Order: sequence, then structure tokens, then C-alpha cells
Amino acid sequence: MELTKETLQEIYEKIDRKLLAECGRMGDKLPFIPENGVYPDMRERNLSWWTNGFWAGMLWQMYDAGKNPVYREVAERSEIAMNEALRRFTGLHHDVGFQFLHTAVADYRVTGNEESKVNGLHAATLLAGRFNPIGNYIRAWNLDKPGWMIVDCMMNIPLLYWAGEELEDPRFAYIADQHAHTALKYLVREDGSVNHIAIFDPATGELLARPAGQGYGEGSSWSRGQAWALYGFALAYTHTKKQEYLDAAKRVAHYFIANVAATGYLSLVDFRAPKEPVYWDTTASACAACGLLEIAGAEALTEYEKPFYYDNAVRMLAALAETQCNWNPEEDGIVQNGTSAYERENEMHVPIIYGDYFFVEGILRLMGKGFLIW
Repeated sequence: MELTKETLQEIYEKIDRKLLAECGRMGDKLPFIPENGVYPDMRERNLSWWTNGFWAGMLWQMYDAGKNPVYREVAERSEIAMNEALRRFTGLHHDVGFQFLHTAVADYRVTGNEESKVNGLHAATLLAGRFNPIGNYIRAWNLDKPGWMIVDCMMNIPLLYWAGEELEDPRFAYIADQHAHTALKYLVREDGSVNHIAIFDPATGELLARPAGQGYGEGSSWSRGQAWALYGFALAYTHTKKQEYLDAAKRVAHYFIANVAATGYLSLVDFRAPKEPVYWDTTASACAACGLLEIAGAEALTEYEKPFYYDNAVRMLAALAETQCNWNPEEDGIVQNGTSAYERENEMHVPIIYGDYFFVEGILRLMGKGFLIW
């Protein structure tokens, strides 16, 4: 499929039709993975679940692009639910960036809502409070994991960059940078592949292990972790203009592109897993495409480099649009064949809300619509 101006408009209209249908039946639900074509409500299952902001983020993108008030109204209802999660505090962890960049901060950026700004700053302060200055990382999750850091958090630290800019307070960017430096040192490999997890002694900062995480096994290459790193370092460069971040994003991008080029620009769950069985994760392609578009917009790139990243992003989005989208307005979820983790059977080859989010963001970016929510 060639993503011409006319084709993009057709895809946009399909997205609009599908999301308006979902808005009409969602009420106050927070979606995650459809069950028999219908989203369950994550408010009832886990109000603090890490994906609970993506629905509102997608709606704010669509509202900013077309100003349909339905999107704003439903997004604001999601924000109310997430504000309750913020009030409860227990259950929140490193993923407050995913949750509140897409709700409170997006609302503030689009509408200027001061109350939303305050809630976004509360979330950023919570994230900053998870920083371990001994090991220079933001700790992942809760409970018995004080020494854990994960590559996913590269997509959460833009919340810190935003807060630092709003408050003119360099402490937030300092924490974000320290975490990014540690991720670059311990998670990004020389060949551009990425570890999902690093475990440190929280009292000394000593590296203890780099386990498998959500990929196939230790030393493998979980594709969504690759996408988190690709887009996360590109965003760190956008906020800081530090060349080391752009270089890291490019290195991870090259590894990602080389792998998906062999599979029709759709990503496997893990690039180092056995050939059989074949497990796909389209959410990684969607996220990586947005990261490639972010790299392509970097002013430090030459005019010869930019098309490489842009064109590969287009190839990934085109592959998703041509082969992976369910446009039936009666069924929830757009992008099919998302997988949350290797061999997690109940979350394998299904539509997942963040796959839809990144697909919508990518299409809007190609159209020159939407806004940088990160």
C-alpha cells in the first residue's frame, strides 16, 4: 500500500468512524484488550493499570486534529478516572508517564486547563521520587523490586522533561538524563539490540543481572523493548538536543529496521526467538514507526539521512494499514496481532490499546496533524 495524501485521508476517515463508534458505547470505560470484540473496563479490574492513559491520548490526538467535541468529552472522563488513581497513589509506579502524559498533560497542552497541569506535575513529582541516586536509575514497579530498571521507562521520562520546562526547574531533567545514561550503558547493546531489564543492588548500584523480561529469554531482543528505546531516546534528544541520545536512537533504529525488513515490516515479538512458532507483535511496529518519524525530524540529521528514517516509518505504517486493521465499527480495537509478552497466551495476537494509539499517532503525523504528546 502506498500512503499517498488520498490514502492517508481514507485511513483517517476510517479511524474517525471507528473511534466515534467506540466512544458511543464506551461510556467511562478504560480499555485495554477486547474480549470477544468488546473492551472490558480496566477501572473495575485495575484503575492504576499502566495502559489506562492510551485511550485518552488517542482521543486527544483526534480532537486536536479535527476538533470534534466528542473526543474531548470522552478524554476528559478518562482523565477524571486517572486523577482518582493519582489520589489513591498505591499501585502507581514508573509508568505514570504513559498514564498522565496522555491524560492530564495532554489536556493542558491542548486546552490550557490549569488543573490538569497541576495533576501532571504531581505525577512528574511521583516519578522523580522513584529515582535511586546510588545507581542513577528510576526504579521499576513496586513491591520487591527496588533494584530494577527497565527500558520501558525511556518513554516515561518525557514527563520529567515536560515538568522541568514548565517549572523552569533543572532537577527533573537531571533525573531523566541520569536514567537515560544508565539505560544507554546497561540496556542498549553495541549492535543496537536492547535488554529489557537490568537489576542493581539498590544500596550500592552494582549490576547484578539482566534477565529476560517480556522477551524470549536472557540475551534476546524483545521487539517492543526495542521500540521503547528507539522512540524514547529520540524523545530524549528532542527535549535536550544531546547528540548521544540521537546516536542511540539511530543505532536501535537500524537494528529494528534490519529485522522487520525481513518480515514485511511487521515485527515479531522477539527478534532472537526461534523461527517456530511465529509470534507477532504489531504494537512494536506501530511504536517504532512513531520513533522513526521523531528521528526523521531531528535537525541534526543531514538531508540525505532524513528520508531513510521517514521512509521506513511509512513502510511500517503502510504494512499495518494494509494487513492488520479491523475497521468494523461494531468491534473494539483497530490494530490486530499485538502481543504483550512472549508466550503470554491470553495477551497474544490480540488488539491492544497502545497499538491503536501509536498507529493513530503515526498516521496523524504523516498527515501533519496531531501534536507531540510526549
